[in-house]
Amino acid sequence: MLTLLGPRGQACDGVSRRAILRAGGLSLFGGLLATSAGSAAPLVKHTPRIKSVILIDLFGGPSHIDMFDPKPDAPPEVRGEFGSISTSVSGLPICEHLPRMAQWMKQVTLIRTISHPYNSHNPYAVMTGFTGGVDNQDYYWRPTDYPSMGSVATYFGCGQLGVPPYIVLPALPGYSQALRRAGPYGGFLGRKYDPLFSTCDPKLDKPLDPKKDFYSDDVWAIGDPQMPSLDDSLTADVLDRRRSLLQQFDANARLAEGSRATRELDQWQKSAFDLLLSSRVRTAFDLSLETDATRDRYGRDLFGSSTLMARRLVEHGVSYVTIHTESKANGHWDTHNNNFRMLKNLRLPFIDRSLPALFEDLQARGLWDSTLVVMCGDMGRTPKINKAAGRDHWPQCGFALLAGGAVKPGCVYGTSDKQAAYPIDFPVTPGDLCATIYHLLGISHEATVPDHLTRPIPISHGGQPVWDVLA
Repeated sequence: MLTLLGPRGQACDGVSRRAILRAGGLSLFGGLLATSAGSAAPLVKHTPRIKSVILIDLFGGPSHIDMFDPKPDAPPEVRGEFGSISTSVSGLPICEHLPRMAQWMKQVTLIRTISHPYNSHNPYAVMTGFTGGVDNQDYYWRPTDYPSMGSVATYFGCGQLGVPPYIVLPALPGYSQALRRAGPYGGFLGRKYDPLFSTCDPKLDKPLDPKKDFYSDDVWAIGDPQMPSLDDSLTADVLDRRRSLLQQFDANARLAEGSRATRELDQWQKSAFDLLLSSRVRTAFDLSLETDATRDRYGRDLFGSSTLMARRLVEHGVSYVTIHTESKANGHWDTHNNNFRMLKNLRLPFIDRSLPALFEDLQARGLWDSTLVVMCGDMGRTPKINKAAGRDHWPQCGFALLAGGAVKPGCVYGTSDKQAAYPIDFPVTPGDLCATIYHLLGISHEATVPDHLTRPIPISHGGQPVWDVLA
């Protein structure tokens, strides 16, 4: 759960101000409802191709050469330990440990030339499209950051009434390290365009081995994303009482200042309570409504639960869902050590189980054509294996997998060189990827949003849609 800063104190019913604000959603709820999101924004410029986006952020930098761009003819110190297998696309091999994904390649688009200079562990570049920032491992959220794609979509009014337009699962980036990494926020657009962050308290499938380091202990996180603040004591009556208390708490401020900012804050707080009381949203977050067979298909680990939750949220009208892969154990893709063991035993099985389950359900439930799934990471990994049997940071070349009815099935876009080090044709920047997503959402990739000084800022940062991958 996120922490609210401020003076302690009790309200008249014994409820703390901290609890009142938490129920009001001031720290966990950003752009809550689509009704107010686009009120001051320009209209979308064309008919959208899709209604929803699921962005799967493989935090830490997945090894493209060991997943979707194998180089079997490269020297051993480059090609690595894994073999490759044929897929449903003729002439396209992928990693031998992704057999189910191999059968889905004829229905998805693979971009093998994602490239940028941002060599840091932040989802900032992939979530905003901006790669000109400070190249800093510890770059944390700042209110002057560029807004994320989900925040821009919220600003332009994407989403349905009565549900939050933008949700991040299973928690904010950096939660396992008590950090607030840059990336998914509203930035200079304001906090009301932040996402709703689910919360999680994952358990490990077995105790950590004190004799093993961070990169060699085969453990994984088990747990479900939770809707924030929904404990057993938060009944509708309790929330209604806290809404009344919050109205009393803010009465003097409203009388003293009738500004637009104050009015927006009032609406924001009202929306937070309405959201908490919404049976539609509570239902979307209730994984107990899924069968045991479905839970098992996706996997009982945190990634599987988050992927299933993303499907449920899209079904209930959420426009933009981000899954940020991170956990209290080694739940990341930063494989500096033991790259092959971590991928084979932990990372790749999760992908090969959960992603096909998501694709199957989107098709079976009539959501394939209206949903875009994007899976990518903050960077790729070095072609040459290091002395610790790992691969290091390499933003010069990576991959993105796109799925849904709006992209070409069986499309392979871009070619890397013989060592998967650099694109030799059709490089794609994070800005290009953002421009593609905006276009499919019905937002012009040339649109601008006002920064904190009201200057028009291009939402795609010079990027262009990758037209050749669109159906």
